[in-house]
Amino acid sequence: MTDPSPPPVLPWDAHNQRLVANVRPADWRNPTAAPRYNLVVIGAGTAGLVTAVGAAGLGAKVALIEKHFMGGDCLNVGCVPSKAIIRAARAVAAVREAGGFGVDVPPGVTVDFGRLMERMRRLRADISPHDSARRFSDLGVDVFLGAGRFTGPDTIEVGGQSLRFAKAVIATGARAAAPPIPGLKDVPHLTNETLFSLTELPGRLGVIGAGPIGCEMAQSFARFGSKVFLVETEHGILPREDRDAAAIVRNAMERDGVRFLSGGRDLKLARSAGGIRLQVESHDKGCDVEVDQLLVAVGRAPNVEGLGLETVGVEFDRKGVKVNDRLQTTHPRIYACGDICSPFQFTHAADFMARIVIQNALFKGRAKAGSLIIPWATYTSPEIAHVGLYEKDAKAQGIEVDTFTQELAKVDRAILDGETEGFVRVHVRRGTDQIVGATVVAAHAGDLIGELTLAMKGGLGLKTMGATIHPYPTQAEAIRRTGDLYNRTRLTPFVKSLMERWLAWQR
Repeated sequence: MTDPSPPPVLPWDAHNQRLVANVRPADWRNPTAAPRYNLVVIGAGTAGLVTAVGAAGLGAKVALIEKHFMGGDCLNVGCVPSKAIIRAARAVAAVREAGGFGVDVPPGVTVDFGRLMERMRRLRADISPHDSARRFSDLGVDVFLGAGRFTGPDTIEVGGQSLRFAKAVIATGARAAAPPIPGLKDVPHLTNETLFSLTELPGRLGVIGAGPIGCEMAQSFARFGSKVFLVETEHGILPREDRDAAAIVRNAMERDGVRFLSGGRDLKLARSAGGIRLQVESHDKGCDVEVDQLLVAVGRAPNVEGLGLETVGVEFDRKGVKVNDRLQTTHPRIYACGDICSPFQFTHAADFMARIVIQNALFKGRAKAGSLIIPWATYTSPEIAHVGLYEKDAKAQGIEVDTFTQELAKVDRAILDGETEGFVRVHVRRGTDQIVGATVVAAHAGDLIGELTLAMKGGLGLKTMGATIHPYPTQAEAIRRTGDLYNRTRLTPFVKSLMERWLAWQR
């Protein structure tokens, strides 16, 4: 079969040329296949890269196959470029809010969208050597650029060569998928795979999808100066999160200029003389707006096509490859990890799933994906981060919980920073201090959630959190204070009366 060409990388400037030279070098020559590999990995996103380099580092003979770009979505069209854009948007917000801190900003400050996008491309290229074909080759991995396909129970074909394996790993990830919206096929639109190629700021931007990507980019582009219309679901933005947590983010986005088209029922799209027309029912009222660019940030499809999975009896469906808790597919010698098989489509989840695959595939381990404690964060301003169970999930599982919430408005550092919107919320198993879940809404919630994740992983209870000294003043004090809230519940009227009697006797 003829290997497909990777999608174009635009604009073709010096930064993107440097990126491609690392992640898809034009002069790359595939190595001659070894007689047999301990492990053949298809897909060089985070899951595949970690699997390949980890196994090679332990002495395994490893082949890594990538159809398009090394680094996958995270480096090329996901985490890395989006966070560079978000950082630029925060700089814009800091300038606009400087007056509240007594800093006078001279009039005429503007946003140079072309420069901030160039900065993103430069930083992405700076990071790309870490995921480069050359680096992995130097680390002992046989890197094959091309489309891999299973041709037998222990063979994969790529670039005209047949690779024999003892074990194989499917790590081909997922891609943006078009939802069934009337008219979508007839209008030009962006996804996360094309958004970062923009060089000019859209005057009007429509965003379909109120999950993390949609909210992050809607807020960022509004801060840059776009007139942004965000079509949210009938359940509101960030539907997975607690409603009061999502409401804080929604209010912040509205202040930044995002206009919400709520409860997006009967959404229709069409070309218009002025650009792209969005018609939607919002709060039982018809909305009819025109935008210059449209970002579709909802829907993902697993990359299962062309892999020959049917040939080797690997079962899959529209959600991806089917695996057991040890990440083994229905073919006992083939495993999968990352977005291709996980409901947790995060880079850090793919990383730790890869570590499980190495243990189980190469060393007959019994590690289970279900034992992973996976936090996540949405990088809006403020951020929302979560780990473990939500209260509604605990209830659905028949787990009774006590909940302790510390508002940032009562935390000194948050007051001094002017970042009082948010809270730390911790759920513990009722009658104990065992943490079963937590949510943080704060400027740097993604950093704060790590402490609570560590506590859950290490079996440290909320009592220990309350007894842990934090530097003063920090916003992380909010975590310690949830421990204080728990400790106060232990001071029951009976215990308090005993203490009062003791102290009276000591007078």
